[in-house]
Amino acid sequence: MEWVIQLPILLFSIIFHEVAHGRVALRHGDDTAARLGRLSFNPLDHLDPLGTVILPLLCWAAGAPLLGWAKPVPVNPANFDDPRKGMMRVAAAGPLSNLALCLGAVLVFRVGRMAPLVVGQFQLTLLHALLYTVHINMVLAFFNLIPIHPLDGSRILAGLLPPRLSASYQRHAPFGIAIILLLASLRLIGPLLAVPTRLFLGILSGLGLI
Repeated sequence: MEWVIQLPILLFSIIFHEVAHGRVALRHGDDTAARLGRLSFNPLDHLDPLGTVILPLLCWAAGAPLLGWAKPVPVNPANFDDPRKGMMRVAAAGPLSNLALCLGAVLVFRVGRMAPLVVGQFQLTLLHALLYTVHINMVLAFFNLIPIHPLDGSRILAGLLPPRLSASYQRHAPFGIAIILLLASLRLIGPLLAVPTRLFLGILSGLGLI
């Protein structure tokens, strides 16, 4: 029955990620997502048949932790004063939003352990939900920071590189999904996520939060 707890947390986390993209785009002059109603937290507005229906169901059937994604928020870089920097900031907003949710869950978890917010089994359920929130948001953040199209990391790196190098780098875009699937099949995604996860947990530990 863990999916009863995990599914709402997963949906909120991936929607929060997409809304963050749209909010930053709006702040920098692009109202595309706002006009299309994509700044809402209504799951139906962000439904992706594969990422928010099929994949979570497959994870549930396989007894694996629930993973997924929402329909990407549309962004028109032509509306930014500086399209390169604008897209880089919009891309960074998604992973940063997940790290913010992760930090928030850590803080609530710490408070909940020191001064129980509820009692009995509800306390254990709450702490379990908070730990899942920490875990899934770290996964979402660091996975999306992998610099392979269409992940956010590719747009951040494209904005950091000089224009000529950026253009060369972005030639991998048509093969991005295939590259990600290859990395997954070779079980290399986990090791890629392990390093930033350890660093982030080290920061939280240094702050005395875990």
